[in-house]
Amino acid sequence: MSKRTAVITGASAGIGEATARALAEAGFEVVLGARRLDRLQKLADELSGTAHVLDVTDPESVAAFAGSIPECHVLVNNAGGARGLERVEAADEENWRWMWEVNVLGTLRVTKALLPKLVASGDGHVLTVTSIAGYGVYDGGAGYTSAKHAQSALHRTLRSEYLGEPVRVTEIVPGMVETEFSLHRFEGDEERAAGVYRGLQPLTPGDVAEVIAFAATRPSHVNLDQIVLKPRAQYDGTRAHRS
Repeated sequence: MSKRTAVITGASAGIGEATARALAEAGFEVVLGARRLDRLQKLADELSGTAHVLDVTDPESVAAFAGSIPECHVLVNNAGGARGLERVEAADEENWRWMWEVNVLGTLRVTKALLPKLVASGDGHVLTVTSIAGYGVYDGGAGYTSAKHAQSALHRTLRSEYLGEPVRVTEIVPGMVETEFSLHRFEGDEERAAGVYRGLQPLTPGDVAEVIAFAATRPSHVNLDQIVLKPRAQYDGTRAHRS
């Protein structure tokens, strides 16, 4: 039997890269998408997978990406991110626009493009990495939390609309994970980014990837609707114990 194919977006670093490794180890043929093709190609070569440039904010890029994939059994919507941490009265509309494009419309575009292949596989699975920010709010985070709320709603609606189809739908809801997330959010300010994780042990990308691989390898009749994982020291988006 040929390997099942897993498609991972935002696969050049962090959770995406770790997920590619975990799914390859679990026996999947991995197809990787991200904007940084140089990093992506090295990973694909290491995992005997396939790399394609992908910008989820660009409909033409998504169409070309999806068109290059012959079949798809598992889709991991991982591409996303945050920009800025301003209060509502100081909100930067360009940052908001980007966050909605990458987190919400990006997830929509890739999912919509690959759904026919997921259904045709006879045993498809859509896993979307959202955030605990999709279930709470915090000061300065309105742009990101609103985008993550919308992404979560999109994903959960898909679960309802595809009831009865051969497609499983799982939402992965991480809390604090130490990746490039905060570095990008704060425009490369390493000190400020490091402060997000100071005083506690955050999740690693590998921690999240192991959960994704677990969900993706359950029997086809088992649907894990939602998995929330946080550091032991974190209660929610605003409360954490720091030593």
